[in-house]
Amino acid sequence: MLAFAANSLLCRLALQQDRIDPASFGALRLLAGALVLGVVMRARRQPAGAANGDWRAAALLFAYVALFSFAYVSLPAGTGALILFGAVQLTMLGAGLLGGERFAPAGWLGLGLACAGLAGLLLPGAAAPSLFGAVLMAGAGVAWGGYSLRGRGAGDPLAATAASFIRAAPLGILPALAAWLVSALPLHADARGAGLALASGALTSGLGYVVWYAALRRLSALRAAVVQLSVPLVAAVGGVLLLGEAFTLRLAVAALAILGGIALVLGNRAARKGR
Repeated sequence: MLAFAANSLLCRLALQQDRIDPASFGALRLLAGALVLGVVMRARRQPAGAANGDWRAAALLFAYVALFSFAYVSLPAGTGALILFGAVQLTMLGAGLLGGERFAPAGWLGLGLACAGLAGLLLPGAAAPSLFGAVLMAGAGVAWGGYSLRGRGAGDPLAATAASFIRAAPLGILPALAAWLVSALPLHADARGAGLALASGALTSGLGYVVWYAALRRLSALRAAVVQLSVPLVAAVGGVLLLGEAFTLRLAVAALAILGGIALVLGNRAARKGR
């Protein structure tokens, strides 16, 4: 979870200091993640081949990384992580409802609480985040939720993730190419900016997934879901301590509503399965 929260901090740090443009950050992150995961799969003597992934999953992964990078031009680390996490979970819960799953009253209460928290976070006001950045981050969350749903039945999730990164890496140059063609966003990167992007791809994404999938073997589905509630809070605390960002009352209340609501849904679903 520290690695996943660090993705927000590394991206925000690089863009906040204008060390690199968001298109280049996303492209380098995908490239570094593909290289590291490819090496890991080679060490396992298992190629990340076509059988382990598909282009739709790669396109969703690319959309997540690209939107994530552009969103952090204007969003604080903690706010961005909270919007991302909320959008991911709501996308997956919405897919469950469309697939025929039904919630008990407590589950509906939690879902409503999470939606209200997101809406409250985005209401106009002095402490409101950038609406454009929030929309981009919500789109990143929907893309990541779709990617997670698509890979839910993968026999080897690490191999599927490696295959998706390898497929998505060439797609990563598309935003940079588009920005260069229209000259709307000058491409630039110094050594520190490129290093932060590479660290995000290689360490907190590539190796982060290796550690996460190893941990999943010893976690129940509920514990795995609940432990992810810590990611936005770790990102928010890191933003305060490392980036000088403010932890506002609006963010605190929204985090309590979103994370508490999702925890209520998860607990209710686990209780129903137990019965």
